[in-house]
This record gives sequence, C-alpha cells and structure tokens, in this order.
Amino acid sequence: MLTDTITLLLAGGQGTRLHPLTSDRAKPAVPFGGKYRIIDFTLTNCLHSGLRRVLVLTQYKSHSLNKHLRDGWSIFNPELGEYITPIPPQMRMGENWYLGTADSIYQNLYLLERSKAKWVLILSGDHIYRMDYAPMLQFHIEHQADVTVACMEVPLETASQFGVMTLNQTRQISKFTEKPAQPDTLVDNPSAALASMGIYIFSYDTIINALKADHADESSSHDFGKNIIPNLVHDARVFGYQFGTDLGRVSPDRYWRDVGTLDSYYEANMDLLKPIPPMNLYQHDWPVRTYSGQYPPARNAPGEFGTEGISINSIICSGVVISGGLVQASILFNNVTVYEEAQVENSLLFEGVVVGKGARIKNCIIDKSVVIPPRETIGFDKARDRQRFTLTEKGIVVVPKGYVFS
Repeated sequence: MLTDTITLLLAGGQGTRLHPLTSDRAKPAVPFGGKYRIIDFTLTNCLHSGLRRVLVLTQYKSHSLNKHLRDGWSIFNPELGEYITPIPPQMRMGENWYLGTADSIYQNLYLLERSKAKWVLILSGDHIYRMDYAPMLQFHIEHQADVTVACMEVPLETASQFGVMTLNQTRQISKFTEKPAQPDTLVDNPSAALASMGIYIFSYDTIINALKADHADESSSHDFGKNIIPNLVHDARVFGYQFGTDLGRVSPDRYWRDVGTLDSYYEANMDLLKPIPPMNLYQHDWPVRTYSGQYPPARNAPGEFGTEGISINSIICSGVVISGGLVQASILFNNVTVYEEAQVENSLLFEGVVVGKGARIKNCIIDKSVVIPPRETIGFDKARDRQRFTLTEKGIVVVPKGYVFS
C-alpha cells in the first residue's frame, strides 16, 4: 500500500501574508518553534507514516528551502527507490510558471507516469500538524474512493477561510464549496463546519484524467479546492476523512494550524509555551525531524555586574546565551544573545539575534541576525513601531532579517 504511493508536497507559494518573513525565503522554509522549519512537520509525517517517495514542488525563493532539504532531509536511499527530491518549475507544459495548485502537478505529470504509483498523496508544506497518513490511505482503499479529502471541524466564524464540505452517512462528499460566504454547518453542531485541510489522496487514473480535463478548461483557475474537487464531487467517488478519527501512531492532540498570516504564525509558536501545549512535540516515537547545526549548549550566565540570566516559561535553543538578561514567555532560536538588564517578553527571536544591554522587547518577531542596540525599546510604542517595522492586526511587531538600527 505505502510502496505503491507517491507523495507530492506543494511548497511553491509566495506567502505574501507572512512578509517580511518571506522576503528572502519560501513560506515552508520559515523557522518555527525554535529549531524547526514549517515544512519539517509535513515531512516528518511522511517519514513516520512510512512514505518513502516524496517530491517537493518548489518555486518561490527556494534557495534556503533547498538547502534545508539537502542538509536535514537527505535521509533516504535512492538505490532502494526512496527519495525526498525538490522539483523546481521546468515549464514542460508551456511557458508559464505554476498557475495554481493543480497546474503545479499537471506540469509534472511525467513524474507521476514514471512513478507507476497506484495512489497519489498531495500535501501542503505550510501547515503545522502531526498526522499518520497510513490510516487515511487505508480508508481510501477500503471505501474504493477515487478521491479522499482530509477534513476537520472548525468554528463557523472561520469556516469561510477554507473549503467547506457536506458528508452523507457513508462519509461521501455530497457538496464542496471553496471559501463560501455562508458555510454549511454540521447537522449536530450549528456552530461548526467541516473544512478541508488541503490533504488529498487520488487514485492514479482519477488524478491523471482530472488534471488533463482541468488544463483544457480555459476558465479554470487550476486549483484543487476551487476546481478539481468540486468538479469531481458529482462525477466520482469523493470521500471525507475526518482528521483524528484514526490516529495511527500519533498521540491524540489533533492539532492543525494554517500559519498563513503573521498573527496565526505567532500564535502557533506561542501555543508551544502553554502549560499543556496543544501539540505534543515530546512523543518519543514520533520526533519532529529537522536540520540541527553544530551549536554549543545554551547557557544562563551572569552579566558584567553579576546579575544572573533568567528564563521563565521559554524555549531556549542551542547556542543561546542569556547573560544577565530576563527572558519570559518567548522562543529563542539558535545562537541568540541577551545581555545584562535586557528584557524579552512574549517574543520570537530568530537565529543570531543580539539584544543589547538594557533593551526591552515585547510582543515581537525578530528575524535573523538583527542586532538590537542597548536601551532600545520595541513593542511599547505602536506609533513609533509602525514607522519602522511591520505591525500586525493584533499588534505584533515584525523586524525584518538583518535590519540595521540608525
């Protein structure tokens, strides 16, 4: 079953709503949770689910993503038919870049044909979750489905951000609408709707025929949620697989987040600091894999005048030195330095950030290699912050990579 499946991981989106974090990197390559990249969670799911043939379709500013895949995910043996391979746009079907999620796969049909796979698993590289795909594939086979769409319950007020579906008693999808203004509610819960997670399993012939028909339709936007799935609902056996109904080997946290905006990205990171985090990173037989550089151990150290470095309810990664400063409810990525009398609160500090003596940082995302001068304040004066940096709807200040203070 698993050896007859090929996985296509879509990792070419621009991630404009995550700017400036995506000004120099693809969205799936954005750092997350102290030591990871966003794409690590989907690739880890593939690894632990027993899926060994993975094609990563890249496009937008993919250098750092390709480097991360090389350094952290060169773990399979191609001689055994196993691989995680980045595939850049090759314009094999015309002179356009990818025109949509479906078009990205249509332009790589030859890879599907060469794979001789019976089933095709399509994933997105920009969601944070843990999932065993093997039970979903088993569900697809047992129901003799042409397509299976992973879904989950979401609050009605956020349902219009997703593809919303209605299932009959056999779990077959009877209706699918992409981002509806008035989502259909669940029969037993009028305050919730059933939303697509952007995870699809296709039988081989179904996806080949669907992609060719979609390409021939000049009015199509060549998107799975907008075109492919709605068109197939009435002509094929399309089923909904509810996330968390069969957990496989994953501990039951049922956590899934689309980190498509700066606020949702910040909140997903902050979720890791809750007393009982809603996503379990500490399941020993389901470790989230990533590239880990050769950094020295983290250290709380006394500052110049003997003040002890203190961290409270924070994630402190390798190479971090808190030299007399105070860090609270924050995530410090590798090689961050916090000097004496500095205070960091409710913030994400990416690799190589330096917080100068007496500086105060609150409600911030500080991208890589930013040196914050002594006595600087960020996150306390919204008007001043807005003049210099990006300020999100919920008041999070985002300082871009390598920013130089005047």
